[in-house]
Amino acid sequence: MRRKARQASKPENRPRFWGRHAVAAALTNPERAIVRIWATREAAALLDIPAEVPVAFADAADLARHVPRDAPHQGVVAEVERLEDVLLGELLDQAEDNRPLLVLDHVTDPHNVGAILRSAAAFDALGIVTQDRHAPPESGALAKAASGALETVPWARVVNLARALDEIAQAGFWRVGLAGEAEMTLGEALGPPRVALVLGAEGEGMRHNVAAHCDALARLPISERIESLNVSNAAAVALYAAKVAAA
Repeated sequence: MRRKARQASKPENRPRFWGRHAVAAALTNPERAIVRIWATREAAALLDIPAEVPVAFADAADLARHVPRDAPHQGVVAEVERLEDVLLGELLDQAEDNRPLLVLDHVTDPHNVGAILRSAAAFDALGIVTQDRHAPPESGALAKAASGALETVPWARVVNLARALDEIAQAGFWRVGLAGEAEMTLGEALGPPRVALVLGAEGEGMRHNVAAHCDALARLPISERIESLNVSNAAAVALYAAKVAAA
C-alpha cells in the first residue's frame, strides 16, 4: 500500500531510527529505503543488513553522537528515507469488518503516536488517520515507541479531519468519539462491525467540529480517582473494547 519516496531527500530531512526493534523492522519493510547504518559489531551481527546498505562500525559511545541525548540506541542507528503517506481512499479500500480504524485529532506527541501505532498493530487495526499539519513526522522517538509498528500499520494523513470523517462514514464505519463528558460508555456505543475510534489530544480533547462528525460520543468507564487516561492508554483500552465487542 505504501511506496518509497521517489526522490532522495536532503540528509537533514531524513529521520534517524535507533534501537533494535525499530531498525530491524525498517530493514524488513520493502518500502523503506535505508540510507546508512551505524552499529556496534555485536548489534550488527543480530540484524539482517542487506549488502548494499553502508554500515559504519562504532562503539556505543560514538553512536551517541548520531542520536538525541540519552536516546536508548542499543548499539544501532539507521538513517532512512521517510515513507510516502497512504491515501485515505486507499486505506478505506482495505476495510474489513472487525478491524477498527483510529482517528487522532491534534495528537502531536511522537511518543503517544508511536505507542498508539504499537497498540494498533497488537489489535489488528486497519490503520490510523491524522491531520497532516497537527501530527508528528516520522522520527526516531516515534519509531522507538512504536517498536516496529511504524513499518506495518498504514498511516493516512489528511488535510481536513472533518471531511475525512465524512469519507470514513461513506465507507460504512460507525464513528465513535471518546469524550470524558459523554453519557454513554464505550461498550454501549459499540455495535456495528466497522468502527472508527476518534481520540483527541490530552487536555483539550476532540475539537467541536470533529466531535460533530462522530455518530456517537462515549467515555471509558474509569474510576473517579483519576480524571483521564493518557491518550495512548485510552487508545489501547478502546481497541481492546472494540475487539471484545466484535467477538
